[in-house]
Amino acid sequence: MVQLFHLSQMSAPKYHFNFSKLFSSRSRNTCFTEKTPLLKVSSEDNGLLCMAIHNPDFTTDDDSWDNSSAEFEQRFQLGSEMTSLSRSASSEKYEILDNLHAKFNLSKMRCCLKFLKVSGLFIFVVVCSVLFGIYPDQGMSWQMLAVSPLESFSMNLTDFHDSALLRLDLGGPFVADVEDEQTEEYILVQISQTEDAVPRRRRQQQVMAFAFSFTFSEMRTIFINIQAFLQEPGSVPLSMKHQYLHANIEAQVTIASIILVGVYVLIILEIVHRTLAAMLGSLAALAALAAVGERPSMVKVVEWIDYETLALLFGMMVLVAIFSETGFFDYCAVKAYRFSRGKVWAMITLLCLIAAILSAFLDNVTTMLLFTPVTIRLCEVLNLDPRHVLIAEVIFTNIGGAATAVGDPPNVIIVSKQELRKEGLDFAAFTGHMFVGICLVVLVSFPFLRLLYWNKKLYNKEPSEIVELKHEIYVWRLTAQRINPASREETAVKCLLMQKVLTLEMLLRKKLRTFHKQISQEDKNWETNIQELQKKHRITDKILLIKCLTVLGCVILMFFLNSFVPGVYLDLGWIAILGAIWLLVLADIHDFEMILNRVEWATLLFFAALFVLMEALAHLHLIDYIGEQTALLIKVVPEDQRLAVAIILVLWVSALASSVIDNIPFTATMIPVLLNLSKDPDVNLPMKPLIFSLAMGACLGGNGTLIGASANVVCAGIAEQHGYGFSFMEFFRLGFPMMIVSCTIGMCYLLVAHVVVGWNS
Repeated sequence: MVQLFHLSQMSAPKYHFNFSKLFSSRSRNTCFTEKTPLLKVSSEDNGLLCMAIHNPDFTTDDDSWDNSSAEFEQRFQLGSEMTSLSRSASSEKYEILDNLHAKFNLSKMRCCLKFLKVSGLFIFVVVCSVLFGIYPDQGMSWQMLAVSPLESFSMNLTDFHDSALLRLDLGGPFVADVEDEQTEEYILVQISQTEDAVPRRRRQQQVMAFAFSFTFSEMRTIFINIQAFLQEPGSVPLSMKHQYLHANIEAQVTIASIILVGVYVLIILEIVHRTLAAMLGSLAALAALAAVGERPSMVKVVEWIDYETLALLFGMMVLVAIFSETGFFDYCAVKAYRFSRGKVWAMITLLCLIAAILSAFLDNVTTMLLFTPVTIRLCEVLNLDPRHVLIAEVIFTNIGGAATAVGDPPNVIIVSKQELRKEGLDFAAFTGHMFVGICLVVLVSFPFLRLLYWNKKLYNKEPSEIVELKHEIYVWRLTAQRINPASREETAVKCLLMQKVLTLEMLLRKKLRTFHKQISQEDKNWETNIQELQKKHRITDKILLIKCLTVLGCVILMFFLNSFVPGVYLDLGWIAILGAIWLLVLADIHDFEMILNRVEWATLLFFAALFVLMEALAHLHLIDYIGEQTALLIKVVPEDQRLAVAIILVLWVSALASSVIDNIPFTATMIPVLLNLSKDPDVNLPMKPLIFSLAMGACLGGNGTLIGASANVVCAGIAEQHGYGFSFMEFFRLGFPMMIVSCTIGMCYLLVAHVVVGWNS
């Protein structure tokens, strides 16, 4: 509350005028020309009506001044109070009008931006839909033929109009993973143009089909010749089809890059939800394929979706939804707090370490599906902000998954490659090499994580004294802002209030520093807190808990058997679905809608759209282009430095690429590129360092962005469902530095192991 003090007594000259006329409020003369500083206030500004003191029409004597001095003081004080109230009301009125005007302008700007966003996205969707609709599906029939050593197949192609690329698909009884290029039985495909008559040959190692793609600059006649080389007389049945495309490789890569950048802009700026951003990117990629001349059919697009991953996510989400009804997550949260003895950072380190160990043997998605609900309940019990703890957990989940051959999908793809197994890169060899490097990464990552979280606000709520102090500062500041410094007294009062605000802010900063230091210190009352928490958070349904633990134990056991026992013919998706059905039957769930409401449908749809997007970008040759350019850069390096440069280049290209695109298709594309590079006699590079660099970069690169790894998206979706969602930039500010540090440690380990020590056998 602010008080304005007015002067009640003053010395004034003894003018001769009549007070009966002076204090007439109905007077029309509003001029005020008294030169006394304290009375120099314009009547037009404050609304007071006064007569001029020096008007010669008014005369009085000394007695009349003395007799009316008291009345003058009372009326002057009343006039001052009326002036103050008038000014205060006027300033508040103008302040309210200014606030309303600012809010109106801000609301108007938001409406305009929203209209522009909706209009732009709608126009974009309409254009993509039109492009996708005006081109037909590539429903060309396969041409059946038979070739033999004595009879070859020849064909000339002349009707290519304005096409820039020819795609040739050849299907037949081919063998996957041919180890020796000089095999005795093979199919030779020769493609030549009339201007140079130089045959061009390109092979890809696939089980049922080869895909040949090449560009030509001039529209000349193209000849295709297919011949079989067999040890015994006979013929080989083949199926073939050719396709003309309207854009060359460089144009398709440019279009794919623009689409990928656009999707990231939508996600980073949070213009739309990440699920809708992935759907828009998929639509744009499909429209680009249609415009190029390679529009896929509905059946083909559905085949692009990885249903095993979606089944794994759905089954584990149902298991976790039923599991949460037992109170087990609350119980685990209290036990974790008790085991850490009240130390917050000890608890976070313990959770991250357990997550890293589990993800080395389970897949990352399953680990985060189990850990995220426990972490959220733990943070709610301890009044912590779950977002930072969840980001730390998922980062170490991705790091721990790189340690073994079954912890991350890129490692599974590498170990399952038959040609790599023949080179001695089996489960034991791969795990033994990667485990040592990942242990070094984990040891360095924990201190760096603590450094990143040094000034982070881990607690969700502050103590009451800090909250009250912040409120007091707000009240004093608001009071000072409402004072209009029109006079010396008001200016002085406002200065005093602002000094008070500055003093309180200094006190607040001191209290906040003391409070932040307590984050890493031991809670003195942790034993008392444990007793209170154990009373509040207990197991609510022990019978259901036993059923859940039994089914979950069987599911995890089957996950292990699927990885190590060759006789198990159930994929991870089937195991999760069967486990969910088992638990639904045992738990006797009647409120089925309640269970389905806890399933992250937005996350499942995001993964489906992401699979379509990445496969479409692969058809636009984006991933192939990255691999080919990486190989070209390695070839131009001098031979004495080639191995070191190859390890560095493959690791960082894999890490950066895996942080923006899915690491599964990237790994599958890079493996043939690196194999061909290691077999090139002009390059002379060992194969294992290149494969380990690929695995290290593809697994650790998932920490770079929110959509870099499947576990990141799953964790963000579950956290968002619980009301603790984190944005792309919140994850990027913590995940990308961790990716840089972890990849640097992994690079140093590989350089020492393969360049210095020479561990290449």
